[in-house]
Amino acid sequence: MVSFRNHFAIILIASILVSFANAKLSTNFYDSTCPNLQKIVRKEMIAAVNKEQRIGASLLRLFFHDCFVNGCDAGILLDDTKTFRGEKTAGPNNNSIRGFQVIDNIKTRVEDACPATVSCADILALAARDGVVLLGGPAWEVLLGRRDARTASFNGANTQIPPPSSNLSGLISSFAAKGLSARDMTALSGGHTIGLARCFSFRTHIYKDTDIDPAFAAERRADCPFKGGDNNLAPLDLQTPTRFENNYYKNLLVKRGLLHSDQELFNGGSQDGLVKIYTKNEGAFRGDFVNGMIKMGNISPLTGTHGEIRLNCRVVN
Repeated sequence: MVSFRNHFAIILIASILVSFANAKLSTNFYDSTCPNLQKIVRKEMIAAVNKEQRIGASLLRLFFHDCFVNGCDAGILLDDTKTFRGEKTAGPNNNSIRGFQVIDNIKTRVEDACPATVSCADILALAARDGVVLLGGPAWEVLLGRRDARTASFNGANTQIPPPSSNLSGLISSFAAKGLSARDMTALSGGHTIGLARCFSFRTHIYKDTDIDPAFAAERRADCPFKGGDNNLAPLDLQTPTRFENNYYKNLLVKRGLLHSDQELFNGGSQDGLVKIYTKNEGAFRGDFVNGMIKMGNISPLTGTHGEIRLNCRVVN
């Protein structure tokens, strides 16, 4: 009998450990361990957006670039060291991604309230959501329970994040590789209704492409010379770059997409019909955007016993 009971106990413990290691994300993950988490994040995000409205778009982009490389694991937040090269200096990120100090500030407040409890990956997911909401975008319940990676991938950042030069088939393939549909891709691209882009990322489009309104191209060239000025900025959404709505898609219809990859969504291809729907039905865009964000946030998360809860988002424990 004792032997049977010991055997049963071992099986039960093993079962519990397996369940923990394979834990799923949930909306109530921190309800008992850090009940004020979302209030803390929202307060800090309100202060950040009030200081600089662009930061909402920057954190949305930071989350996207994180999730597309090894999943949503906060790998993008790791600083380089003498023995480690992270994702920050990879081509798509170098001198481009921003918002790290905001995440640091939130992490400090969260650690004060709930020490060694909340991952940087979850903080980034919440900050991205709040940045969208504070700029007039839709709200959604963020699934939580991610843990932080102990490493990052410089090569992955260079190869897995779709560049602004992508054509439509390349965009669809890049998103499909992450379990996201062409519809998800087109909706998530609508995140470009907020934020700015560097001259470096759209120079070829305004000087060499033909699928662009000539007057719009000339307007953008005034601030983006053929040589130099790589960091000069232009709005991704010409009308309302700090307000989340569907003008981004309306611009595509008249060939005023700032990036080559933007205009590819409406250029005689498979997504033309969906772009037209989004221009007429902003609710459809918002709904699909929310669905896409939830799916993207669920890309290969570290959960259970995998990864760690970093005490400082920039370095492993």
